[in-house]
Amino acid sequence: MTDAITDPSPPPERRRVERRGNGSIGELTLPEVRRILITMVLGIVVLSMFLFMVRAVIIAAILGLIIGFYLRPVYLRLLRRTGRSTFSAILTLLVVIVPLLIVLVYSYGEIADVVAYSSTHQREILERIEAWMHRHPQLESLSGSDGLGRMVTSLTAYATRVPLLLKAAVKDFAVSTTIFLFTAFYILVEADKVGTYLASKIPPRYEQLRRSLEVNVSGVLYGAIYSTLLTQTLKSVIILLMNLAFQVPLAGALAVVSFVIGFFPIVGSWSVYVPVAIWLVIFRDAPGSAVAMILIGTLVNTVFISTYLRPKIAADKSKVLNFYWMFVALITGVYTFGLAGILLGPILIGLLKAVIDSVTAGTSWVVSEDGDEESVGPSIGG
Repeated sequence: MTDAITDPSPPPERRRVERRGNGSIGELTLPEVRRILITMVLGIVVLSMFLFMVRAVIIAAILGLIIGFYLRPVYLRLLRRTGRSTFSAILTLLVVIVPLLIVLVYSYGEIADVVAYSSTHQREILERIEAWMHRHPQLESLSGSDGLGRMVTSLTAYATRVPLLLKAAVKDFAVSTTIFLFTAFYILVEADKVGTYLASKIPPRYEQLRRSLEVNVSGVLYGAIYSTLLTQTLKSVIILLMNLAFQVPLAGALAVVSFVIGFFPIVGSWSVYVPVAIWLVIFRDAPGSAVAMILIGTLVNTVFISTYLRPKIAADKSKVLNFYWMFVALITGVYTFGLAGILLGPILIGLLKAVIDSVTAGTSWVVSEDGDEESVGPSIGG
């Protein structure tokens, strides 16, 4: 008789699981609430400390993540030929890194030579400027002033400090480069495992939100990076062609400088073509060439490419944001976050659009047991 008697109530563990899965917040016990609060506080503290720790290299990590995914086709092609994942990943990164290093070393050497020459020929430079002022009566009163000499001295002194400033930034650059390379290497080798792990941590009920986030973020990132690199290259080519046409020394080095500083807020290619135009007027006595460089640089590089073409290409390539919102993302992102805003601005607006699309979606999608997607009708409140 006793063997036939069974306890009709489910085990305590089963009741706890059912309450957690189907119950409301009001049904939580005090220990469960305490455990949830402690977990949330610890999670916020750890996440805040982690973000504070990586704040200086977060843009390098994001770039490494993106570059790693975009170089995956090259890596997979090399992997099929070599059969060695580590060797293939190193070769893939070298294809990108070596040409960049060659260009940067060449440009640095050329600019350092010019800076050294300027610092040792200040008097000659001042005489050339004074001679140009004598040819213009409206400026002749300034030629004998001490302010001109101080201006030339301060400019050459600042130019002399540029290589020193670059050397001082080597430590931060080395750390960021290390994070970038190892992140890109890790993504090249372990991209499949990373994707599988992230997908396994997202409950099926959030599948629609996950896919919306994936589509929006990947779209805006691709558009922002593609348009930025393309337009920076285009502006640098224009600077190079103008330098060659007007026979400006260091044409290639100045084009590289224009490409690099164009990523930073406020400064841009105008930081190259405006001083070059001044040099053409004073040292070449070529006001026509200077005016042409200013007009082309301002109308084409600064106005057309930076404010129209870049957001237009980014919006078209992303297939997520229209021209207006991509323009807002690029401009306000750089203004708010600095260099990192090139990516963070579009990412934030892309995330906002993904959340809005998921909340206002007309249908909700669930994943059936055989892995197929099924529409289950209107979604109310997620």
